[in-house]
Amino acid sequence: MVHELQHQPARGLYLAYQIISTLFFRLPFWILVSIPRPWRPRPSWSLKRCLWVNLIRHVSQIFYKTGPIFISPSHLEIQTGPGIRGVWVEVATASRLITGDLATWASMANVKSVRIPGYWLDREGSEVKVGERLQLNPGEKVLYRLHGGSYIQLSAHSDDPTAAIARDLLKQCCSLACAFSIEYRLSASDPHPARNPFPAALIDALAGYSYLVNSIGIPASAIIIEGDSSGGNLALALARYLVEYHDSPDVDLPPPPGGLILFSPRTDMSCSHETPDSSALNFFKSDILGPEIIGRSTYPKNSYLGPHGFDAAMYNPYISPASRYIKEISFKGFPRTFLVAGGAELFRDQLRTLRNDMARDMGEGDDTGQISYYEAPDGIHVYAMFAWHEPERSDTLSAIAQWIDWEKDNLNAQIV
Repeated sequence: MVHELQHQPARGLYLAYQIISTLFFRLPFWILVSIPRPWRPRPSWSLKRCLWVNLIRHVSQIFYKTGPIFISPSHLEIQTGPGIRGVWVEVATASRLITGDLATWASMANVKSVRIPGYWLDREGSEVKVGERLQLNPGEKVLYRLHGGSYIQLSAHSDDPTAAIARDLLKQCCSLACAFSIEYRLSASDPHPARNPFPAALIDALAGYSYLVNSIGIPASAIIIEGDSSGGNLALALARYLVEYHDSPDVDLPPPPGGLILFSPRTDMSCSHETPDSSALNFFKSDILGPEIIGRSTYPKNSYLGPHGFDAAMYNPYISPASRYIKEISFKGFPRTFLVAGGAELFRDQLRTLRNDMARDMGEGDDTGQISYYEAPDGIHVYAMFAWHEPERSDTLSAIAQWIDWEKDNLNAQIV
């Protein structure tokens, strides 16, 4: 049961037991069974990678029982610190943006717009002045980051582990001026009080996007939305809403962004890819994700779906854009997309389905680049976040840097 030990006196004893048993029993056992290459989850993996994957998966499962050890920043306040530059995105920014199905879903779940924090990340040697309008050079882009964490954990804060991808992209991409991330509301359900189900995170992501366009003055075409795991799911939902409603006379919506970068996005909460021969059921040994995310009723799903129920996971394209239960789904009008998948991750099959559906409507492979798909055969879930996951991490970031810089390079070539 999720967080079953969070408020129990035995929590400390359980954590002490896990630390001791991991150091003196599990680690030696993992080393022993990983020495013969045929016994490793992937024969091509190094011993170091085998140990890291086992350790991260095991620690994640411990926290699933005990709850988090450290309290992450939340949407309730801006957490300050050296080099941390936060800003409030006001309620009014989102109140005039909600219409159509989004308004209906928000009413069903009793979700309203609230004031939320956002955090800026800069390129080395430059600094965005918080609250001021941003002047971009021709061809420059701004990265809009949506963090992962199954909609129940982690943060947009600049010190969060998921910020590593944005930092690396800022280092590698000469056309990225800066990055901004929004502290969207996290969901919860039993045994905690239910809070912030769908579409709370989508409304917050929309507010952050509007803030960049309307308050900071960044052209929508110069924004690239980047999301990992559930953040990738959120990026797809935001793009879909902007594509479908930006011309609606009922609201004042900005146009869709100039691009999407999706790292292992969760694109099917419906279980339609959880078949006997699927990656979802057969790749547990080669991924950091555990069985707690698989199945019809899990804590992350129950928390996010809330009153909408499992039918929403099956048929709502804003929640499960790769669900096989959805007979017709369109990606026409979507921005250029770079989709990253790990060949050793649980979500591999649903990501291949998403790729095929997007390629059908957007085209793939030409220089104008509507959909680019990058699958690292031995990559785990969101492998680009981990410095030890080489050479896949560096190769992927380099490919994305070329994809981002393509427009600026073309512009420079035309000027010359």
